Amino acid sequence: MVSSKPDLDLLVTNALEEDLGQRGADITTEAVVDPKLMGEAVIVAKQPGVLSGANAAARVFELVSPAGDYHALLADGARLKAGDQVATVSGPLASILTAERTALNFLQRMSGIATVTRRYADALAPFPKVMLLDTRKTTPGLRFLERAAVRAGGGHNHRDGLWDAILIKDNHVAAAGGVTAAIERARRARMPVEVEVDTLEQLGEALDAGAETILLDNMSPELMRRSVEITAGRARLEASGGMTPEGAVAAAKAGVDRISVGALTHSAPALVLSLEVTKTWR
Repeated sequence: MVSSKPDLDLLVTNALEEDLGQRGADITTEAVVDPKLMGEAVIVAKQPGVLSGANAAARVFELVSPAGDYHALLADGARLKAGDQVATVSGPLASILTAERTALNFLQRMSGIATVTRRYADALAPFPKVMLLDTRKTTPGLRFLERAAVRAGGGHNHRDGLWDAILIKDNHVAAAGGVTAAIERARRARMPVEVEVDTLEQLGEALDAGAETILLDNMSPELMRRSVEITAGRARLEASGGMTPEGAVAAAKAGVDRISVGALTHSAPALVLSLEVTKTWR
């Protein structure tokens, strides 16, 4: 579920306030730039990748005072080449310069996630029945944007958070005294159950207890293949744990239904974009 616009506005407002500090001012721009000077700038990709975060970047320019105008030239999900123009921005030049870094921070972070996700999605293209999923390993406060970036890159979202799906992890199993006991207790929520296992013995317990989805944690490709054979369609199987693109392909070849990758969000490097002023006028 994508967060509503008020959540985005609050996030953007907080980000601008963080940059403007207690004085609420961009003191360099105030000292150097005539407040009456108007301008236009272009946002340019400096390296290949996949675009995401345009909605957040646009709100930065709209919420800075006085407001600027963000005009998207490419949509989220677009594949970028170095030198591609992503958007133009027009309005008071001082506002453009004040908003520049905050807007680029959103664009670069989300485009980085979309780019990494696309790398995994392309690697899994020969396996169209396998679903690529993100995880809860997101930046606090940015999950709704980072989840959107995963979708822009061709991936899918796992559960929204702790509130909307049952996922029994290893610590839950330890606390309950075993896989079977954990699943039996989770049934009180009257929701489908997913449980994490890391051995074939635990897999058998999960199957006997009727888990709808079983997460194979850090299993080798051979153990995943054996898990697929043992399960024989009785539950969905999800592979996870340190997944590289090559590891994801190996898991897909083993026959799992889903692959969840924390690296889509927790390890994605920012995609480099820049804002360049193209003209000014009064």
